[in-house]
Amino acid sequence: MRACITALLILLSLNISVQATAQDSSALTSGGQAGNVSLHGSVQAELLPVEEDYQLALEIVDERQLRLYWQITDSYYLYKKRFSFKLEDPQGEVELAAEFPKGLVREDEYFGISEVYYTSADIILNLARASGPATLTIASQGCADAGLCYPPQRQKFNVDFENGTIGAIAKPARDSGRTTNNNKTTTSQSQPLWLMLLMAFIGGSILNLMPCVFPVLSLKVFSFATGSEHTRHVHGWVYAAGVVASFVLVALLLITLQQAGAAVGWGFQLQSPRFVALLAYLFFAMGLGLSGLVEIGAGLMGAGSQLADRGGYSGSFFTGVLATVVASPCTAPFMGTALGFAVTQSAPIALAIFAALGAGMAAPMLALSHSNTLREKMPKPGPWMETFKQLLAFPLYATAIWLLWVSGRQTSVTAMSLLLCGMLILALGLWLWRYRGWGKVLGVAAVLSALAIIPSAALDREQNQPSENDTALSAQQELEQLLAAGKPVFVNVTADWCITCIANERGSLSSDAVQTAMQRGNITYLSMDWTNYDADIARFLAQHGRNGVPLYLVYSGRAGESPQILPQLLTPGVVVDALESI
Repeated sequence: MRACITALLILLSLNISVQATAQDSSALTSGGQAGNVSLHGSVQAELLPVEEDYQLALEIVDERQLRLYWQITDSYYLYKKRFSFKLEDPQGEVELAAEFPKGLVREDEYFGISEVYYTSADIILNLARASGPATLTIASQGCADAGLCYPPQRQKFNVDFENGTIGAIAKPARDSGRTTNNNKTTTSQSQPLWLMLLMAFIGGSILNLMPCVFPVLSLKVFSFATGSEHTRHVHGWVYAAGVVASFVLVALLLITLQQAGAAVGWGFQLQSPRFVALLAYLFFAMGLGLSGLVEIGAGLMGAGSQLADRGGYSGSFFTGVLATVVASPCTAPFMGTALGFAVTQSAPIALAIFAALGAGMAAPMLALSHSNTLREKMPKPGPWMETFKQLLAFPLYATAIWLLWVSGRQTSVTAMSLLLCGMLILALGLWLWRYRGWGKVLGVAAVLSALAIIPSAALDREQNQPSENDTALSAQQELEQLLAAGKPVFVNVTADWCITCIANERGSLSSDAVQTAMQRGNITYLSMDWTNYDADIARFLAQHGRNGVPLYLVYSGRAGESPQILPQLLTPGVVVDALESI
């Protein structure tokens, strides 16, 4: 049974790879080939300094008119809808009416269908009243045909209409940075490697406290109640090897997919409804084993009296593998920064970051296997162990129910109902397996029938029509419109399979204090759902140095100002402070 399940997991991972690559390739638009930042840090093209690409000259035509003229480098362009102008003098803001030349219509992956300017842009600003000395603020944004974009740029000038003089105001250092490949910030790239490895180790350790990992780890803790000191030591190291090897394997798979052009990130396997369905089956079967329906718990998870034999060691390794798989719905503190750093680095450094995450996750269990002091605090073996083992089945059942809910959100109620039927057939098959002869034959047939549901067309998310607010394109377009209008925005990039996301939404973001702060600041709440695979959202995460959800951004609405990135574990106080600071 263990070998069958492991083989299915490997086959399904390969299926995810093919689907992710194919879907991401279809997401590219005909307007240009979007460069992708891969996990090994290679960038397909480099932007020139923004001052070289877009050279701006200003001219005072008369006391009520200004001319702005941009010279644009070949293969670069400016967006018409990303221009904004503000003129202030001692009397207050001067109303402006802009006269734009006719541009070219272009479609790209960032702003959809837009009017853009190549070669040059000649814009006239008409003042509603005459002015003297004033300050002019100009916001703009441009991209290159290579698929690379600058962040929004803000320039300020002292304009004296009486004397006919114009002088540039030096912009703050934080506005002078440039990014490559869809506005990706580089704040973490300057961090030393040792610090990122430490943050990855700490983040991996905290993963053990996450509710998605507890059902698996509880079985491993249970196994330490029996066995000799030597076997506990060996099982601890074998478990650690399974965790670290799994993290490195995930990193290798991410590197391969991203080099192939797919936009994927941490937790990408849970974007496959079939993988979610298989996990639901697996947790349900493990729960049945702990409940005593069939003796698969000891061999599969490395628990009980069989820990000393060879199968027990493979069970410990598989426990580490499974712990890594189910940890992907959770993102612990420090993990986001470490993963964002790994995205920008070479393959060896990226693999080292993932290995440090795995080492951190394995460390507490390894310490428990070697520490007599910690083990002395555990209850002594006795009849209670059988009751405790049966009790541990219920977190596994709860996890299976949650996975069914995720599958229903990804696909449909019909698909979720089919999986429930599959679980019923699976339970029947495991029950028949206890009997010899025809019982085992019928049991195998029932299990195979349950597994046959997973390739069903009902689990194809492409057949399900998403709501209009579920697409990344519409969410990002709405974000651009809000920012262009100067409105503050709170962005929540989330997923139904992300336990950390759900906890933050139910606890902090829904609190009265946060809701009141949003209303008081007239802040728009915008959600981007990454439950299903979406290359646009993956690229949006990469823009902000993240490789997975959750991601929380607070935009002030002021042109050219970078968003504030909040921690991955929120409290109402943290959110309120961020909202009130803009």
